[in-house]
Amino acid sequence: MLHDDTLTGIRRRDAIADLFEDWVSARADALDLGGQSGFAVVAVGSLGRREMVGYSDLDLILVHDDRYPERLSDVADGFWYPLWDAGIALDHSVRSVADALRVTREDASAALGLLDARFLAGDQDLADLMVKSVRNLWRTEARLRLPQVIEAAEDRWRLTGEIAHRAEPDVKSGRGGLRDIQLLNALALAQLTDGLARLDPGSVGSPLAQAYDLLLDVRDEAHRIAGRARDQVRAQDADEIAAALGVADRFALARLISDAGRTTSYAVDAGLRTAQNNVGRRGLSRLRRSPLRRPLDEGVVEHGGEVALAKSAIPSRDPGLVLRVAAASARNRLPINGPTMERLAAYAPPMEEPWSAEQLADLLVLLASGFDMTGPVEALDRVGLWGRMFPEWEAVRDLPPRDGIHTWTVDRHLIETVAAAAELTTDVPRPDLLLLGALLHDIGKGRGGDHSVIGADLARTVGRRLGLWPEDIETLSETVRHHLLLHRVVGRRDCTDPEVVADVAATLGNDPVLVQLLGALAEADSKATGPGVWGEWKASLITGLVERVVAHIGGDPQPVIPRVATEHLMLAERGGLHVTSRPGDGPNMTVVTMIAPDRPGLLSKMAGVLALSGLHAHSASVATHAGHAVDTFVVMPTFGGPPDVALLRLRLAAVLDGDRDPVAELAAKTAQRLPQAGLSLRTAVPVTRVVAPPRARWLPGPDDRWLLELRSADDEGLLARVAAELEKAGGDVAWATVATLGATAVDTFSIRLPDDGPAVREAMSAAVLAVCSPMR
Repeated sequence: MLHDDTLTGIRRRDAIADLFEDWVSARADALDLGGQSGFAVVAVGSLGRREMVGYSDLDLILVHDDRYPERLSDVADGFWYPLWDAGIALDHSVRSVADALRVTREDASAALGLLDARFLAGDQDLADLMVKSVRNLWRTEARLRLPQVIEAAEDRWRLTGEIAHRAEPDVKSGRGGLRDIQLLNALALAQLTDGLARLDPGSVGSPLAQAYDLLLDVRDEAHRIAGRARDQVRAQDADEIAAALGVADRFALARLISDAGRTTSYAVDAGLRTAQNNVGRRGLSRLRRSPLRRPLDEGVVEHGGEVALAKSAIPSRDPGLVLRVAAASARNRLPINGPTMERLAAYAPPMEEPWSAEQLADLLVLLASGFDMTGPVEALDRVGLWGRMFPEWEAVRDLPPRDGIHTWTVDRHLIETVAAAAELTTDVPRPDLLLLGALLHDIGKGRGGDHSVIGADLARTVGRRLGLWPEDIETLSETVRHHLLLHRVVGRRDCTDPEVVADVAATLGNDPVLVQLLGALAEADSKATGPGVWGEWKASLITGLVERVVAHIGGDPQPVIPRVATEHLMLAERGGLHVTSRPGDGPNMTVVTMIAPDRPGLLSKMAGVLALSGLHAHSASVATHAGHAVDTFVVMPTFGGPPDVALLRLRLAAVLDGDRDPVAELAAKTAQRLPQAGLSLRTAVPVTRVVAPPRARWLPGPDDRWLLELRSADDEGLLARVAAELEKAGGDVAWATVATLGATAVDTFSIRLPDDGPAVREAMSAAVLAVCSPMR
């Protein structure tokens, strides 16, 4: 019956469990272990849960009460030897109740196993005493053991990886597998969670119970096909497993397994957070003051180590709240509170199309967070919010790869590519389009046809939805269309051949920005594909090809000197100090123009006033006219409404009179926050964790001036600090263009240098880079 192919799923598992239980019961009768014999046989592990598959180990404990030590050896041999002789894989132990309690206290993994103990034969009172004693001890000490339990689970996850998104998952021990659901049950037994993880009859039909049943069925078939214990679903076995379970093919099976793994991972994350929050909240400790709510963004707070909604937040009236929550989660490396996700899923309205500039910026901040964005995106996807923003995601969700070189499902590969691209955002002139291209480069898969061509059309649709400019939509579409071009060229042609270089340039419309985007995307895509796909040899080929193509085109386009609006020219000619404002493109964005008599250090003072007023500069243009600086900033408040122009003018006047030093005040605020790991200059808001290093390069510019191009992780006060360093080094900023593209600042300064020597430029760029390095 162990290998009866006519039985499947739970029927086969029940049959196997009945077979072993009947044998144990008959053997106990033969050894005269009934009644008050002082011996009992208890099942743990798979048999304890009645989940025996064909080649599972048989986990048995012989419990004794020390009354008949002279019989112990004979009774144990009477059970173990017949099983060994039959070739049954046996995991056995002989314990008294005291032994079981000692093991429960000393070994967290063994304790979790003992929680599944179930009486099979012999002295039932003795067995019940052991089971109840172990569970009572676990309830008493689980709070103290929780760190050890979590550490053991994390070690297991590092060893086996995830089930979701994996091409060959370990359905038992992988993250999101059977052991994780068993862990949730143990936490529920200790009353550290709300008990929703229990797989009792009342939970039948729940997503978690369905996931558990599926993984059990898959594991059962994997054992049967392999003819031995095998918990990993191999690609060569997947079609046969699918056929046995009535699933269309191995790709459909992979999607089911991935979905089950994601359901379980989401549940175990929530369960562990709940358990950690409940630790130490018993007795009088429940009376202690609740954790304070720390503001993170408009309508978003940290509460109890999780991202939650502010009390004033109304999801039904705030379409952008979803992205602010996700971005705050990634920035702060904090999970999103479960009730928060439920409220957002139930009440958040669809975002109007096209998206506002603020909503697009929040998406880009999320994507630029690298691997820290994985959790928030997964949370949004599990409750349907990610698919609501990107309906195109449905076709690639849990879609398995079609070749063995890919490690991940298509949707996870896209997220992994974005995370890898986040490390390259300062390598390209358009980091925003790099991140979006990484997110969409394989979005055309699973639809039939050339996924690059299909994806290019889908990218146009997404670009219009996101509110990109028409030329940026075209660049994004071409990035998706040609994302495999460089791989093919270096793999099939001589990439040093001038004709090949010219052909690549012509194919890409002689667009140097597109060429650089494709070079960075090729690296990110390769790193996200699997181990060994990206190496030094391939990196040198693609990097060299990109450099040659850009050189053939003629290099990067020169930045354009900012134009000054007519009304601002008139104010500069009138003279004096002026501050004006008008609404920006986004609902919370304001265009602030500051005009003052030009003097050294003026840019850092203006930018500092804005930063100290809680205004984050998303872009800026710096110009001069009639002896006056005319600096225009597109700003967004960290919290609250638009800036008060009269108050900004008063603060700027005080700074110009020497009453305040905004750069010094920013530095003092930085020093106060340094002990709090990860905090930036922004009030209460950690810096976005862009892992790409800052980069600066000098380019010859017009009017015999040098241009300093700076790419760096954005942060409040960045422009003020950079300008202050340039001014301290003797540089005079003639004009500048400043842009924040998601979470990356791309700034160009036209500078009059005190000395045209390379040493001056090198020292100035080093000083600027020193204040740009992102906090990790």
